[in-house]
Amino acid sequence: MRKASIERNTRETRIRGTIRLDGRGAYDISTGIRFLDHMLELFARHGAFDLHLRAAGDLDVDQHHTVEDTGIVLGQLVSTALGDRKGINRAGYFVMPMDETLAVAAVDLAGRAALVYKDLVRVRFVGDLQSELVEDFFAAFVHHAGANLHLRVLYGRSNHHKLEAVFKCFARALRFACARDPRLRGQLPSTKDLLG
Repeated sequence: MRKASIERNTRETRIRGTIRLDGRGAYDISTGIRFLDHMLELFARHGAFDLHLRAAGDLDVDQHHTVEDTGIVLGQLVSTALGDRKGINRAGYFVMPMDETLAVAAVDLAGRAALVYKDLVRVRFVGDLQSELVEDFFAAFVHHAGANLHLRVLYGRSNHHKLEAVFKCFARALRFACARDPRLRGQLPSTKDLLG
């Protein structure tokens, strides 16, 4: 069973999380930022990941520490749950329509971190989430998951829909990348026989 639990405690945040990669999309999430909770709920459901996450951060200062550290913990959870990464597809992509919005995600669990992110959001807040921090969330994720991640909104009107499409297509791309292919059992998905 590909499952991981992480607890991260700093002077700025306290975060506990558990993920099961081969889940059914069950979630129990509370970060103190309701829109971030909503995005992580979408991530769990569309990725078919079981995700339980509790974050308590210094929201009286700013949202940055909570959002970034949540990305760190999610990346650590995924990396730990993947184990040696043998037999996985390694890469995945998805194109997600969300009403008038279209977003695309491509991910490679190569062991190296890189992020290209374009969400077209031009407002300071979406719901109660400081929108510029979404990029920081994904940057933290890739560095701790060992992933290349490209996320882009191609077009759209609603800022809510833009971020929702981003999280949904990210989840579905990651779901495929994490999935095991029985033909690749016991093999690292690399001709170098090394990821990283």
